[in-house]
Amino acid sequence: MRTNDVLTAALAYSEKHGLSIIPVRPDKKPFIPWQEFQKRKAGPDEIRSWWSKWPNAMIGIVTGSISGIFVIDCDTQEGFDRISELLPDSIVIPIAKTPRGGWHLYFLFPSDTKLTIGAGVLPGVDFRGEGGYVIAPPSRNAEGKYYSWQDGLNLEEAALQPMPEAVSNILINSLYIEQRKDAYKPLQNLTEPYNMFMHGRRDNDLFHTANCLVKGGMPDNEIEQVLEMLIVSWGEDTDKKWIETKMQSALKRAERRERNLADELRRWVTLQDGYINLTDAYQSLQILTSEERRNAHVIMHRLRKEGLVEKYGDKSGCYRRVDNEAEPIDFLSASTDALDIHWPFEIESLVRTLPKNIIVIAGESNAGKTAFLLNFVRLNQNKHKIYYFSSEMGSIEFRDRLSKFDAPLDSWKFTAKERSSNFADVIKPDDVNIIDFLEIHDNFFIIGGWIKEIFDKLNNGIAVIAIQKNPGSDFGLGGQRSLEKARLYLALEPGRIKIVKAKNWTNPGSNPNGREVTFKLVQGCQFRQESYWKKP
Repeated sequence: MRTNDVLTAALAYSEKHGLSIIPVRPDKKPFIPWQEFQKRKAGPDEIRSWWSKWPNAMIGIVTGSISGIFVIDCDTQEGFDRISELLPDSIVIPIAKTPRGGWHLYFLFPSDTKLTIGAGVLPGVDFRGEGGYVIAPPSRNAEGKYYSWQDGLNLEEAALQPMPEAVSNILINSLYIEQRKDAYKPLQNLTEPYNMFMHGRRDNDLFHTANCLVKGGMPDNEIEQVLEMLIVSWGEDTDKKWIETKMQSALKRAERRERNLADELRRWVTLQDGYINLTDAYQSLQILTSEERRNAHVIMHRLRKEGLVEKYGDKSGCYRRVDNEAEPIDFLSASTDALDIHWPFEIESLVRTLPKNIIVIAGESNAGKTAFLLNFVRLNQNKHKIYYFSSEMGSIEFRDRLSKFDAPLDSWKFTAKERSSNFADVIKPDDVNIIDFLEIHDNFFIIGGWIKEIFDKLNNGIAVIAIQKNPGSDFGLGGQRSLEKARLYLALEPGRIKIVKAKNWTNPGSNPNGREVTFKLVQGCQFRQESYWKKP
């Protein structure tokens, strides 16, 4: 990483995101007295002078109210898993990977609390609030290793979110215990710091205990006894319903995590491009135990014998995926005619739609993705057989949405079906397929594989796929992995639609890439175009 890249990132953090920046030595100590930057932000000239003086400086972001951010630092896999258990499946936040394999989880700073900095709030978990700072990508440490954003989870593509209550309760409780140590001297003989099973976190800790015991193979009746003894030890009466609820939650989680590791690892490998590091598989597939990791090495050895991968370099766990498949292209009999497809905003005047095309609509929440797709149906229903696969709307909501259009319900000519996953299994190869929408909540790299599976099922038909995107980004969740198979890629936000990628131009001399129009969405169904297609 060049010095200019680090300086550019530091200036972007300061000017674009409003963060307070300081230069940090490779040993994580600031180059400067930094207390004043907890109250004021350095200007661009000041930042440039620092990196001119110390070109190898790492980027420090001052946490707390000055920057409006709060960072949870997970040094271990155990700590990361513990925090992940407390996060809702739907939350998307910026996450950075540290050179030593840890994680930095970025949240909005909770200004209504007095969270400062803390260590060991959970095993392997620290936090940085008021009076702290965190090293940000693309900084390089003393060993020459980099801090890096997780794919699609940087400050550009993942907006800062408030901390979930379950997480903030643990952190606030840890500060309370720290401030009241004298009141807990009898407990300090156990574990320092002692904060498990305190008020505000007992429900989460009881589930965590049940989860660990289930994974460890303890019989159900013995797990019940352990949970019962814990509740009694707090001075509370036994609560059979509480115990049963926590046990069932833990058993369901264990059932979901049961795996055929060989199949999962093979599938993960087939979704990768180029070089593969087994440690990435550990993280993506949550391969946690030493026994599972030994098995993973054995499985990769088998995949080498099959010719799916080959060893790369001298370092253990490094491979290259062997891609020896190539589809024959019958260019002699291929038709040169575009499909007779019409789009909202007359996109067909700029871009041709050809057989076997993937079209991606990456849209923000409430930007009009469904309205766009239903208008597309209306424009094409008399010329093509259309299948609309919805992951959100049932029959009542579908009827309500269609009734907003100035047309009788019986004038709609398409087939609507409920579907939330494995869309490739229901694709109609020679027809128009609409997917509203392709949901993903974690492991965002997978979305590229899902789209490829849909592409492989197409023959003369097309697939129009809606995905979610974060505000300010041109790409949907999954970043550029969602871009790979698309021949037309549109970014939709309230009042604006942009052509991010177009491969088949209607006019060879007129490049539509980067053009956008503005619009108003009336009554949730009618687009009123307010400008021509132009580059901003």
